[in-house]
Amino acid sequence: MPGPKNPIVIIPSRLAATRLPGKPLADIGGQPMIVHVWRRAVEAGIGPVIVACADIDILDAIKEAGGDAVFTNPAHASGSDRVFEAAATVDPRKRHDCVVNVQGDLPTIEPTAIKAALGPLDDDAVDIATIAAEITEEAERDDPNVVKVALSLAEGGTRGRALYFSRAAVPSGAGPHYHHIGIYAFRRQALDRFVRLPPSPLERREKLEQLRAIENGMRIDVALVDTVPLGVDTPADLERARRMLATPRR
Repeated sequence: MPGPKNPIVIIPSRLAATRLPGKPLADIGGQPMIVHVWRRAVEAGIGPVIVACADIDILDAIKEAGGDAVFTNPAHASGSDRVFEAAATVDPRKRHDCVVNVQGDLPTIEPTAIKAALGPLDDDAVDIATIAAEITEEAERDDPNVVKVALSLAEGGTRGRALYFSRAAVPSGAGPHYHHIGIYAFRRQALDRFVRLPPSPLERREKLEQLRAIENGMRIDVALVDTVPLGVDTPADLERARRMLATPRR
């Protein structure tokens, strides 16, 4: 079955952050970080890109860069809730059959990785698609800040079904582990269902909202990509992003 015919990309963004307050507007090479993410999403070329803002300052930054943004309720508990509100605002008639949620703290994300998130939706049994990369650094496997995904994956395959997400190293035993990257491509009806579900026990335990979908029988499939983008959560991450983006892209 062909994949979504009319996707839209929505980037949730808010200034409140425990470890790096104000990070969407942090300067990287003369541009706010959220503008870098927006540009990468535009370069993916899969559909219109909207930034769902919890703060007027973020909206102003995107508008100044020539992008599209909408203001959303600052009190939303999650990025998915913010994305849902923005989708309903800009597309109340649901002409877009897929909503791609791109985290706003991934300034080095490759446009090809954003595009790759759509691939698993070629299978009409898949509700939500996402991406992951094989862990190559031993320290990442046991780092609770690196979310792992346990995949049902054929040998040599590049797409598989997500069986579980965890901050622990799953599964046990010999074999590869996969670093989950927080980009989600929701079928529109799947997003509508997901945000109406209450937080689930495993979601609360692991602090991973994608477990809500799995606990409620929704299918998440994963496309493998080659590299993990830098997620900016700390001042050290921000400095690393500045160094990385100071190097011209090939």
